[in-house]
Amino acid sequence: MKLYISPRTPNPRRVTMFIAEKGITGIEEVALDLMAGQHRDPAFLTKNPLGRVPVLELADGRVLTETRAICTYLEGLQPQPNLMGEGFEERAFIEMADRRVELHLFSGAANWVRHGHPALVALENPQFPDFALAQAGKMRETAQWLDQVLAHQPYVAGERFTIADITAFCALEFARGLMKYRPGAEGLAHLQAYRDRIAERPSAQIK
Repeated sequence: MKLYISPRTPNPRRVTMFIAEKGITGIEEVALDLMAGQHRDPAFLTKNPLGRVPVLELADGRVLTETRAICTYLEGLQPQPNLMGEGFEERAFIEMADRRVELHLFSGAANWVRHGHPALVALENPQFPDFALAQAGKMRETAQWLDQVLAHQPYVAGERFTIADITAFCALEFARGLMKYRPGAEGLAHLQAYRDRIAERPSAQIK
């Protein structure tokens, strides 16, 4: 299999972190330079007409796109350690937690960066600075909610590490790297401690 990624981008990082947590080996990584427009190359567009990463090309030539779909495939390929839930009830609650942080924390951070950082004009043109500011506010609202969740439980979905923690951590790191966002500087001590704890995991060292 081949995994098409772009270094330092958050969705591919979610997949590579998932792979590391699962201990899956043998997947060839192919890095694309988004700033150079390699995701718009005709050869790549035959794999994903939307021109986005990550993309997982299976051994039989079929192609999977979208982060959650790729992780679902990998979870089925190697069920342990389980990251998406054992049984329908746990799977539902983990998916709820993952979707919450994806839609309200991760997307807010991504939109904030894509429309607010001048270096990303090559990827998001035109940029809308007012939209970036609004998304920053929405992300901060979600961060405040998550800080309170983490005051009562060690992980986003409950008592164990799951895919929801990968999504939350990659969102926080994307905002941290490009917008210098630090939860602790805004009084969110539980979220900051959580971020620092997840950052110590070996999978978090892969960028």
